[in-house]
Amino acid sequence: MSAVTCELCPRGCVIPEGGAGDCRIRVNLDGKLRATTYGRPSAIHIDPMEKKPLYHFRPGSPVFSIATAGCNLHCLNCQNWQLSQRGGEEMEEVYRADPEDLVKAAKEQKCDSIAYTYSDPIVFYEYVYDTGEVAHRQGLSNVFITAGYINRKPLRRLCGVLDAANVDLKGFDDGFYRRVTSATLQPVLDAMVTMREEGVWVEVTNLLIPTLNDDLAMIRSMAHWIRDELGEGTPLHFSRFHPQYRMRNLPPTPARTLDLARKEAMDAGLKYVYVGNVMGHEGGSTYCPTDRTLLIGRVGFWITENKLTADGRCPTCNEKIPGVWQ
Repeated sequence: MSAVTCELCPRGCVIPEGGAGDCRIRVNLDGKLRATTYGRPSAIHIDPMEKKPLYHFRPGSPVFSIATAGCNLHCLNCQNWQLSQRGGEEMEEVYRADPEDLVKAAKEQKCDSIAYTYSDPIVFYEYVYDTGEVAHRQGLSNVFITAGYINRKPLRRLCGVLDAANVDLKGFDDGFYRRVTSATLQPVLDAMVTMREEGVWVEVTNLLIPTLNDDLAMIRSMAHWIRDELGEGTPLHFSRFHPQYRMRNLPPTPARTLDLARKEAMDAGLKYVYVGNVMGHEGGSTYCPTDRTLLIGRVGFWITENKLTADGRCPTCNEKIPGVWQ
């Protein structure tokens, strides 16, 4: 029996007959590569868009969120490890839902968007693509919550059905990537640039882990790269770390670290820098970069006020705020 090479992500797994790739769910059956979780989501929820987090894409709207088992990263601090670090056959709860079923359910729940999230949707690529096509035909948007560890060719094809993405940029150091995630940095950077080139709305999340990726010089370099390669209007979310999975030896991120990181990124020229996982923090809201008018107030995932004009402008100075607001 012949082996099959998976060309989806930079790992390039060579999978023997009956075997699975590093993600656990892409398998070689009779010489053909198949994703065993196609049509078999293990998580279905309705979330606010802010939970993704996407702050400049249809803020406050409900989003139909799905995931299957499996992931092509192995982050020591994974918050969804019970889902991401298992194969589909290991999951106790599995739904049966074809792409058409998902879109129908999203519409019944009054959701205008579907999010592929929780684990990394890269590994259930075909399921995302087929669902995305059906969703677009029926007027729904598709949002992708991912670590971005994917080859450019399949990503460009996928971008045809994606409207927005939040990319989890784990850090700005390849050594950190190798030690903590088992992946490498450059393909993630390439993926974000590709999404931007293909017209997908991109936001970036960086989880700050004490002593590992919270060096201000690294944060400065990352902010400059985002500004230069993705644009100064790209939202950057600094998220607070909480100890879990295989990284319980470190404390939660100090609030001061998040404040310093936010200041560093704004000083580097990024206009929309947020702080997540800290209830009531000023950095959870959207402000006009010109006159500091509060545009969208948030507490946690909930919007307390929205002063943007219908076409996404500051009501005080009329500055156009980048994003998708309709």
